[in-house]
Amino acid sequence: MRQPVVVFTDTEDLDPEPAARMLEDAGFEVRIGDSRDPDVIASLAVDAVALIVGYARIDAALLDRLPGLRMIATMSAGYDMVDTVEAARRGLWVTNLPSAATEDVAVHAFACALSLIRRLPQADAVVRAGGWNEEFAAGGLPRRASELTLGLVGLGRIARHLATIAAPVFGRIAAYDPHAAQADWPAGVERHDDLDALAAATDVLSLHVPLTPTTHGIADARLLGRIRPGGLLVNVSRGELVDTAALLDALESGRLAGAALDVLPVEPPPPGDPLRGHPDIRLSPHSAYLSDTSRRAYVCKPAENVIAWHRTGRPVTPVVDPTAPATSVEGATV
Repeated sequence: MRQPVVVFTDTEDLDPEPAARMLEDAGFEVRIGDSRDPDVIASLAVDAVALIVGYARIDAALLDRLPGLRMIATMSAGYDMVDTVEAARRGLWVTNLPSAATEDVAVHAFACALSLIRRLPQADAVVRAGGWNEEFAAGGLPRRASELTLGLVGLGRIARHLATIAAPVFGRIAAYDPHAAQADWPAGVERHDDLDALAAATDVLSLHVPLTPTTHGIADARLLGRIRPGGLLVNVSRGELVDTAALLDALESGRLAGAALDVLPVEPPPPGDPLRGHPDIRLSPHSAYLSDTSRRAYVCKPAENVIAWHRTGRPVTPVVDPTAPATSVEGATV
């Protein structure tokens, strides 16, 4: 009997070898690709039963070319790269990784916020240029974190962890998440049922929602204009959540004092991208999820989903379940 085939489409900076060994031990043939090109993926996975996906777009046109496919496992908490409606229509399982890097992303967001508040990059630049305290203070004084409000857009696992570690430092923690049940609302986190009201009460706004048609461009001119004067923006979720033109306008006008972005609409940004050269924007290379521990989990957890599905008929963390009476796509904040 022929071995079922699993294909890694694009692994970026991850090492798929530990996961490949797991899958091979479970009886699979494993093929490792390094491309988001649909033609390359279709050729490599023409007889595959499962895809393990990084950032490659899995849409209806590609699915038409993969007749034996039964499962798509993403290497991330987000799954916006997969056309989940089309996957559900075809009876495919789709899984994600809800908690592989919860701590890492929350800590990264916290570090971004503190770096902006304490103006650490500016302080570093002053010292390297030969200046000292006087020159640093001339550029603007840091604010006291205990006098500021941290606002969370979305209250999933990452945002809740961020609230826990940030609570002793910030004066207040507030959040907006219309999908979060009251029973899941952390003690000490103020609830806002209106996004504009949250922004108006916030000094540091941190984004923690998946990319959907509803959340695309959620940080637009209106929302950024509602943040308290001198406010800050942190985004460790998806680049397309932010209207970058509106962000640049808010920074240029002085309405916002700074932003920290781990994710961008185009990654990596082209040389002429104004985000790269703006003095009030701090960038990291989509690295919030990375640690020595999470690096392994991001390849091994999807493999565990594929193995569980093959052995039991059900993966561990499905977001599209074709066996449900009315197949639905689960939405969750991250």
